[in-house]
Amino acid sequence: MDLQNLMPWLSFTALAISIGTSITTFFTSGAKSNAAKLAEHDQRLSTLENDMKHMPDKESVHKLQLDLAEMNGHLAVLAKSTEATERTTRRMEEYLLKDKA
Repeated sequence: MDLQNLMPWLSFTALAISIGTSITTFFTSGAKSNAAKLAEHDQRLSTLENDMKHMPDKESVHKLQLDLAEMNGHLAVLAKSTEATERTTRRMEEYLLKDKA
């Protein structure tokens, strides 16, 4: 068999392999950078999920709001009691100072 007869087929095969390799390289060249970006996003998402585990849920926030409202009521009662005690103390002080004068 003569090599001259095979040369066009060998050239075509080499050209097809070269074009196929170029196309494959073109389409997979972004895969590494995409994989790196995907790994970075995965890390960020994992960090966010871990942070969210420690945060209170809707029910906990609602319970805190109710507890704060109750505490405000207790503080209002305490303020009224303190005002009454202050008035009594002032009257006693005025009485004691009036006796000395």
